[in-house]
Amino acid sequence: MDEFVHPLTTRYASKAMRELFSPRRRISLWRQLWLALMAAEKELGLPIPAEALEQLRAHLEPSATEMARAAELERETRHDVMAHIRTLAEVAPAAGPWLHAGATSCYVTDNADLLLLREAANLILARGAAVVAALANFAQRHRELVCLGHTHFQPAQPTTVGKRACLWLYDVLIDLQHLEEEANRLRLRGAKGTTGTQASFLELLGSPEKVEELDRRIAQSFGFSGTYPVTGQTSPRKVEFYLLAPLSGLAQSAYRFATDVRLLSRLGELEEPQEVGQVGSSAMPYKRNPMRCERMCAIARYLIELLGNAAWTAASQWLERTLDDSANRRMVLPEAFLAADSLLLLWESVASGLNVYPAMIARHLNEALPFLATETILLRATAAGGNRQELHERLRQHSRQAVAAMKLEGKENPLLELIAGDPAFGLSREELHELLRPERFAGRAAEQVTAFLTQYVRPWLSLHSLPRDHAPVEV
Repeated sequence: MDEFVHPLTTRYASKAMRELFSPRRRISLWRQLWLALMAAEKELGLPIPAEALEQLRAHLEPSATEMARAAELERETRHDVMAHIRTLAEVAPAAGPWLHAGATSCYVTDNADLLLLREAANLILARGAAVVAALANFAQRHRELVCLGHTHFQPAQPTTVGKRACLWLYDVLIDLQHLEEEANRLRLRGAKGTTGTQASFLELLGSPEKVEELDRRIAQSFGFSGTYPVTGQTSPRKVEFYLLAPLSGLAQSAYRFATDVRLLSRLGELEEPQEVGQVGSSAMPYKRNPMRCERMCAIARYLIELLGNAAWTAASQWLERTLDDSANRRMVLPEAFLAADSLLLLWESVASGLNVYPAMIARHLNEALPFLATETILLRATAAGGNRQELHERLRQHSRQAVAAMKLEGKENPLLELIAGDPAFGLSREELHELLRPERFAGRAAEQVTAFLTQYVRPWLSLHSLPRDHAPVEV
């Protein structure tokens, strides 16, 4: 019988992120942490033989046989850390008597989690940089393409396609900056003992100075500036909430982008990339559903809600620790980063292949522009000597007549013809058409795109590399 396999690991997330949260990777970190602890304890005076360190260094990567042996021992002990301590002691017998000296399980579990979270955050930052680059290129290409703006999804003052893309771009940039700040704040839990008092290490090493030095050396061996100054048995769970908050933010931004593309797809102005053989519906062959953006919205909804779970974990800590967050965190932390990874892969694939249809954009713009230009027409006619209040009423009447002709009779917008035929305005068809040049109504949109990309986006991109596995993505 087939077993259930999580969709995030089989359909959506990248190989790099899957491997990062794999059981073997986690246990490898546990072994590195045991080595760092043992090496520092030896340097600080414990009589640990050199052979113990040599054997441990030779078994930092667990073999398939060792993983299977640990699983067997865990079924017996009902304790994952003890199972792996015993497994490692079997293949590195000289290290066995010194393994885990003074430590509690959270020494390996929580410190390893923090190492994984730091690496996962860096991968998300790199994936995010690829999205930022794709959106920036899109904004640059279409910075001058005037399109109809929408507020409340109703026609509004024109903008440009590139300026609209900058709204998406700014959202994701804020999220990535927030994530980077939180990732840079990460520390190790260090060697704090069973309730965070370091009593066991004080007993082993004999002086507070050596205990503090032990913490420093462990942190330095993993490239951290230090450890958290106070902990209970675990690392601070509040840290995880703040690290997941920008992932929730990324999901919010992704949902907004994908929804905008879906709306514009319905209008025919924009489409996500489509494969030649892609099927939109089993019943309706003509359909070109925005399936990638729909999937983005689905995964985004899931990721947004995971933040509440991290909030409850932070809220429900009892005194020095409770274990009811253990199973929860095993699911939530990997899933948050796997989901964020999946979202960014999809986002880049859509943003780098968006299809723009200028003819449809012009059609919608021209259809609405006469209504949007009524204020300009009113000001021009008033400046030429017309009565502003009378002209306003005539424009209201002409607009209602034009709407009726469009909606009830299916005609093209006749508003300009109605105004040109009204002597109260004194404006010819040529003058009215000159007033309706689209670029007149887009304000500084194109200029804003150039300034935003130059002053904010490109400087940020210059400091952030794309992921090592980056390649054109087909999702």
